[in-house]
Amino acid sequence: MGQGGKPGRAHAYDGELGAAVARAQDGDEAAFATAYRIVQPGLLGYLRGIVGDDAEDVASDAWLEIARDLGRFRGDGAGFRGWTATIARHRALDHLRRLRVRPRSAGLDQDAVLDLPGPHSTHDQALESLSTAQALELVRGLPRDQAEAVLLRVVVGLDGPAAARVLGKRPGAVRTAAHRGLKRLARELGVAGADGAGGADGRGGEGVTDGGPRTLGEST
Repeated sequence: MGQGGKPGRAHAYDGELGAAVARAQDGDEAAFATAYRIVQPGLLGYLRGIVGDDAEDVASDAWLEIARDLGRFRGDGAGFRGWTATIARHRALDHLRRLRVRPRSAGLDQDAVLDLPGPHSTHDQALESLSTAQALELVRGLPRDQAEAVLLRVVVGLDGPAAARVLGKRPGAVRTAAHRGLKRLARELGVAGADGAGGADGRGGEGVTDGGPRTLGEST
């Protein structure tokens, strides 16, 4: 589990994923189960960051669409991650429109969150010491564009261009949002380490709330 929780780890499975998808398109049910096993943990973590406790229901709807349209997919394992994330996001936004609420943050997939650090950024490396509870509080404090960029990059394991395609934005904009989000998370973590209390009183830095946790759809 948690295979989608870290970009480096996600990419390590992309060869197996691409082969499984190709076999699944030829009707191999066991191969589709393999693709599901690789993709689902990160996908579910991302959805929990958008729709909260309804993530499993939304994921089920997304997988029904993925199975139905599998024959139309063209690409490799990394492309399949992006394709499934796009479908899941559309289903999540449809769900939120039906509820007439904005995206909210709840418990992210714990296996994914515990694997937060990424391969190339000092900001990502700083996240290595985050506990699940800390990650939830800090991600909740991010503006929506930064939160989604971080979730797609870190939890789903997409690269910058793939995350941009999912969000319908330019790669540069997504890279900037992810960078700012990770930098902000790292700064919050630094404040927590320096102050001991981690800004629990709401004054430890940006992104920490005084009252209840801020939702994913809210900005500071």
